[in-house]
Amino acid sequence: MHSETYSTQYRDACLALFDSNVGKYFAPSERADFIEFLDNQAAQGHYLVFIESGKVVACGGVAASDDSEDATKPAHSAFCWGMVRHDLHGKGLGSELTQQRLDLVVKLGLPSQVRMETSQHTEGFYARFGFEAVEREKDGFAPGIDKVVMTMELANH
Repeated sequence: MHSETYSTQYRDACLALFDSNVGKYFAPSERADFIEFLDNQAAQGHYLVFIESGKVVACGGVAASDDSEDATKPAHSAFCWGMVRHDLHGKGLGSELTQQRLDLVVKLGLPSQVRMETSQHTEGFYARFGFEAVEREKDGFAPGIDKVVMTMELANH
């Protein structure tokens, strides 16, 4: 398995990854937001695709915060749209994707506080890396999918 920077040739494969996780991890209504991200931000940013045997099996990225208008939020890096093909959960791909994204934050010199929005279904997974829940909204993404904001300070790890 290897990772590559996203390009539009991976768009359909990334959408298939998203679709494989709809229900428990993503709401169907989030698909339009993911398409918008792929079409307008992923190729300009630091979005990775993981390829195994010629197939995209995971994707996810990082970005510097764009909260300059909100002085209450410190500068931070953000994890964006991370996912592993549903039938490959539990095989270490998520851990590898998370570690590569953390390494990318350091390599790019992005702010050391990393922030993400995830669900209660993956909160425990990210906690193993040192992320802590700082906000929680029941059904924040969709019924049955809570919105959990998690942060981690890389200087502590």
